[in-house]
Amino acid sequence: MTQPSYSGGCQCGAVRFRTTELIDNAHLCHCRMCQKAVGNVFAALVSAPKDKLTWTRGTPARFQSSEHVKRGFCAKCGTPLFYDALRSDEIGLCIGAFDQPQSIVPISHDSIESRMPWFSEITQIKDAGTSVEIDGPQRVEAVRASNRQHPDHDTAVWPEGERT
Repeated sequence: MTQPSYSGGCQCGAVRFRTTELIDNAHLCHCRMCQKAVGNVFAALVSAPKDKLTWTRGTPARFQSSEHVKRGFCAKCGTPLFYDALRSDEIGLCIGAFDQPQSIVPISHDSIESRMPWFSEITQIKDAGTSVEIDGPQRVEAVRASNRQHPDHDTAVWPEGERT
């Protein structure tokens, strides 16, 4: 029987990771440090044992955001990748950095004292439509053609000179 594997990485593909185990603690952290670290109103995280995590391409940069925590990101494109509590055997990986983030469903909210007051109403916000409806098919195709984002897998064909 093959062991499960979960992969992911940054937007540009310079840093990639793989883990064979996830801990059932996927959550949204609303603390102000996480908000600043991911440049959003919450961080979506899931933990993996540090000894099950492998960096398969590149090495993430790290910023020590407190005495107890280092946060990892890609130095090339800036994508947030992890929350590393230094005294823990686990590392919190950013769910959005996974190749299949839709398969990791958060089960709790943390640090709700910093949660945005409008968060509970987020599902009531009007849908503006799809990219095609908003920008038109020509604009969407132009964006796709110029996209420099690494695909959500490790077998991408890299344009000449862009491989890291």
